[in-house]
Amino acid sequence: MTQQTTTPPERNESSFLLELKNVNVILGGRKILDSISLSIEQGEHIAIIGPNGSGKSSLIKTFTKEYHPLASVNGLVLNIMGKETWHVFELRRLLGIVSGDLQQTYFRQVKVFDVILSGFFSSIGIYYNHEVTPEMETKAREVLEFLEISHLADRLMCELSTGESRRVLIGRALVHDPEALILDEPTTSLDLRALHSFRESVRKIAGSGKSVILVTHALEDIIPEIKRVILIKDGKILKDGKKEETLTDANLSELFSLPVKVIEKGDYYQAFI
Repeated sequence: MTQQTTTPPERNESSFLLELKNVNVILGGRKILDSISLSIEQGEHIAIIGPNGSGKSSLIKTFTKEYHPLASVNGLVLNIMGKETWHVFELRRLLGIVSGDLQQTYFRQVKVFDVILSGFFSSIGIYYNHEVTPEMETKAREVLEFLEISHLADRLMCELSTGESRRVLIGRALVHDPEALILDEPTTSLDLRALHSFRESVRKIAGSGKSVILVTHALEDIIPEIKRVILIKDGKILKDGKKEETLTDANLSELFSLPVKVIEKGDYYQAFI
């Protein structure tokens, strides 16, 4: 495995974290993203909501250069932190990502502390050619403390509950101090207690000044700090606006193609059919 530098990626002066204009992505002969245009401010918290197969995860993979948009005749295609060209490893350190796929990859005999450290190298675990510095170890311990999971440092990932391992992966995503935390369907398989702990961790991160980009199909995942919601369906943006104006019965019914009732409970939303 090639050693990856841990030098912080250059941060250009731009008010936008992400800008997309007329982005189209084709996979297997099918257009999975269709003329997507949106911009996300640095420090902004948003939720991207849609049914399964709507293009939510494909949008995230476009952010991280796993999927490549078609060239556009209309100028800007994909701009991240004021730059159109990024080395993929720089980009992945700029955008910390937690997904169900990543959790499946980490369900093995790897120590939690090593999982956190692996975020510096964009790797799965720590290998002989990874030079772990004292500064990295200090940062890893700070992240564990911030997320209130220091007691898990010496445990193996395969011994943890789903909720515990999800918080460890958040730590892995945060250890290199990214500009944004991207959560792709983060609460799948969490019980009520784990869901509460997870939300509190994400709220703490949002309060620290990092952008939180939440990708989900469940309204209950939307923490109060998220003020903007994007609805995506069939690879297109259906609605994009303030949370209270976007999360309506009519909009959610159109999104999921069945009658939906939206209820606001305190600072959270729920959807019923």
